[in-house]
Amino acid sequence: MSDHSFRFSHAICRLPAASITHGLRAVDTGSPDLAVMLAHHADYVATLRATGAKVTVLPALTDYPDSVFVEDTALCLPQGAVIMRPGAPTRLGEAAEMAPHLVALYGSVRSIAGQASHIEGGDILVTETEVLVGRSARTNAQGIAELAGLVADWGWPVREVHTPPGVLHFKTDCSLLDGETILSTPRLSASGCFAGYRVLDVPEGEEAAANTIRFNDLVLTPAGFPRTRDMLLRAGYQVREIGNSECAKLDGGMSCLSLRFGPKA
Repeated sequence: MSDHSFRFSHAICRLPAASITHGLRAVDTGSPDLAVMLAHHADYVATLRATGAKVTVLPALTDYPDSVFVEDTALCLPQGAVIMRPGAPTRLGEAAEMAPHLVALYGSVRSIAGQASHIEGGDILVTETEVLVGRSARTNAQGIAELAGLVADWGWPVREVHTPPGVLHFKTDCSLLDGETILSTPRLSASGCFAGYRVLDVPEGEEAAANTIRFNDLVLTPAGFPRTRDMLLRAGYQVREIGNSECAKLDGGMSCLSLRFGPKA
């Protein structure tokens, strides 16, 4: 088994803009503090770089309050990248802003183009063998079908799954820990969508910790969830806790803050 789903040589991040206070959120738990978010973001970037990866940090985009969450704009695979078509109308322009940066890095960049298609990277979990895409308020059947067609000749099967009701993105509730292991909330794993994988369920009350990222030898988890941290440590993972209090106010987590990719096939 290869490990392209969690071994990365590059990442792209984007600085949060002062307009982040106008970012989308399902429930208003207060406006994010830009200074605190910038400090957390710097820690995040430094942690990725500490693994030896090259991390490009793009400038803030004032016109797009949610643009710090770059993962929603594209899907990066070894064979190429696919530009997404976000389901939130205010975020459509973010994908266009990301496209030229991916064109500069990849020989093949494709785009979701259907006017009825909507799909965001936060709903996509790539494992060693397949691409799981969660239907959600931001990702619809047309977007999933179009993605399946775009990546078929790259050898990637796409499997449609379902994001739990009231959950923004599929990866809000899950993340990849290694080639055979997925961290999940009990409400998501109970659906059976991870049959064939080893599943670690986050403890009750720590559902927000399900959104982590495995980046080379590190598992980046949001700070403040000690039982999940300890469970991962017992399972043999190297854990790095990153402050996420401000991104969490905008339904953002560890995976949202970067596009991650490795040597191209």
